[in-house]
Amino acid sequence: MKIYLSSLGCKLNQSEMDTLAGCLAAAGHQVVAAPSEADLCVFNTCAVTHVAAQKSRQALRRLHRENPLARLVATGCYAQLTPKELGELPGVELVVGNQDKDRLVELLGGSSAGRSAAGPMPGVPRPRTRALIKIQDGCDNACTYCIIRVARGPQHSRPADEILTEVRARLAAGYQEIVLTGVHIGAYGRDGQREPAKTDLWALVGQILAGTDVPRLRLSSIEPWDLSEQAFRLWDDPRLCRHLHLPLQSGCDATLRRMARRYTTAEFSAWVAAARAAIPDLAITTDVIVGFPGETGDEFAKSLAFVQEMTFSRVHVFPYSLRAGTPAAQMPGQVPAPVKAERAQALRTVASASQRAFSQSFVGRILDVLWESPRENIDGLWWSGLTDNYLRVQARSSQNLANMSLPTRLVALAGNDLVGEPAK
Repeated sequence: MKIYLSSLGCKLNQSEMDTLAGCLAAAGHQVVAAPSEADLCVFNTCAVTHVAAQKSRQALRRLHRENPLARLVATGCYAQLTPKELGELPGVELVVGNQDKDRLVELLGGSSAGRSAAGPMPGVPRPRTRALIKIQDGCDNACTYCIIRVARGPQHSRPADEILTEVRARLAAGYQEIVLTGVHIGAYGRDGQREPAKTDLWALVGQILAGTDVPRLRLSSIEPWDLSEQAFRLWDDPRLCRHLHLPLQSGCDATLRRMARRYTTAEFSAWVAAARAAIPDLAITTDVIVGFPGETGDEFAKSLAFVQEMTFSRVHVFPYSLRAGTPAAQMPGQVPAPVKAERAQALRTVASASQRAFSQSFVGRILDVLWESPRENIDGLWWSGLTDNYLRVQARSSQNLANMSLPTRLVALAGNDLVGEPAK
């Protein structure tokens, strides 16, 4: 069959669709670039917020409109939580929850024999320069706002040798950066237990650095309590990207307690200080929720001040989204939507200033940029790429820079991006 794959939401969802593309190609199917070309469309849904759930429904309806003759399959977190609702959407013939997602090739009529997660396979589109590799799934934490722990189930890790095989295959296919992703990657190897594991995340990172010629290795979101002094030594290898995404969620201790987060702002600040001391030019990005149930004006002011104090290089701001089935949904003091919107805007203003200050500090420096994709502008071809410490750089060049890592002089700040001059 000709199959179109698409997803919404996190890097983990993208990673799963990349892996599925390889498996489908190995089973003899053709992965196509547009829904209009497909016999079947598979969409990996998201349910982290009510907005993501709404966008998932809209995306499925849009796929059906674009190709009414194609069979439509919904999978992912939203499919796991509300299969009946998605099954009633126009054109949806099959709903596959997370528990059966690994069986998608079989469910679509293929054979499990010869399945491979090593993709991309011949004929599979490779739109990105970074390969997203899933190392674990699920979560054993109990954050009161989170529905994903319900949708994904308990923590479970992939075998290290399987991950290494996939890393080597992605490198052989031409990828220049590997991103390790999951729901809670810091819990890697700690399935069903909280004590240290023999093979934890940091041991896995060490194995990848020692056992492959990966040019760049990046970690996706990691809980701050999973950092350790021993882990910082891994950054002695310049191939490990100087970027940590540490979800804060709130800069107010009272709010953190209601969220059931496992730290105080003082502890979070200490972890950040230790990381910055150990890793020069480190970018620290984060997530923050505003308008969590019970959040008063004073609590928000404390959170805003703490975010400003931390000088993050990037902040993803989320107005609290009520998710049925979570403890927070039953909490008193639900914050009105207009108040949440006002607080989100105030936090984004602080976050933007922080991002610009971090980026500005690199003007005049030369850093390697992995170039991704071009866009045509009135003054020529402009390329976009990332430094290892997650600075977005734009450069005008008539060269084909796709998937090339080049020393680039950072000459100016334009908006929140840097302007660079890549080496020829």
